[in-house]
Amino acid sequence: MTDLKPAIIRALRQVYDPEIPVNIYDLGLIYDIAVDGGQKVTLAMTLTAPNCPLADQLLQDVHDAVRDVPGVSDVSLHLTFDPPWDRSRMSEEALLELGML
Repeated sequence: MTDLKPAIIRALRQVYDPEIPVNIYDLGLIYDIAVDGGQKVTLAMTLTAPNCPLADQLLQDVHDAVRDVPGVSDVSLHLTFDPPWDRSRMSEEALLELGML
């Protein structure tokens, strides 16, 4: 079985939070990526705030991006706010992009 995680991460880096000009992976919104033997992908993710007005669109964009990765058979998203997101989850690249480093 081919390891799909690098391709999934590349796909997630193409999805941007509509309110922040940084991709969701480097923003730290993806908590876990699991791929089972049938190549079904399960993602645990969060949002920068529980009351994000564009949450539905962002979740759909994530689902679609991962579903389009060759070899992925299905995608399941689990939205969580535990632990809550904070800037410590951001990559160095994201911090630089936002002038926070």
